Amino acid sequence: MSETIEAGIARITSARAAGRHEEALALALELVAEHPDDARVAYQAGWAHDKLGKESAAVPYYSRALSLPGLSSVERHGVFLGLGSTYRTLGRYEESLETLRRGVAEFPDFAPLKAFLAMTLYNCGEHKEAVSTLLNLVLDTTEDDSVKSYSEAIALYARDLDQVWDS
Repeated sequence: MSETIEAGIARITSARAAGRHEEALALALELVAEHPDDARVAYQAGWAHDKLGKESAAVPYYSRALSLPGLSSVERHGVFLGLGSTYRTLGRYEESLETLRRGVAEFPDFAPLKAFLAMTLYNCGEHKEAVSTLLNLVLDTTEDDSVKSYSEAIALYARDLDQVWDS
């Protein structure tokens, strides 16, 4: 890891945190020009484009970041989320679905990936799986005792929303 890369990423993240998104993008593009084969730099460039609503321009950077070694697990699940949600925003639902499924498979405990997967499933017409994913996400993440008291029933319906009983 080059000190230059670390310092550059620190400047990018600082600018982004301060809401200076144009500056963050300029810094990211500068760093990409200097270090085109660094996954972390590509991730920052994708994120910088994304923050400015430049989703189409973000895609190649996110894709590049996933194809290169060097991302931490936190960065990697961030790239899956960024790329998957960007594809979704662009209406590229099948690519979003594939990306988010890969992310969930690699990071099954990272709840935001499941939330974005559910949205994409909805966009793909997979309404039952979308609701099931959200119900399971609620069960996995809630601290609400009233919701927990219904966990058995919610889990049952998460498995089969069409379940009916004739009594």
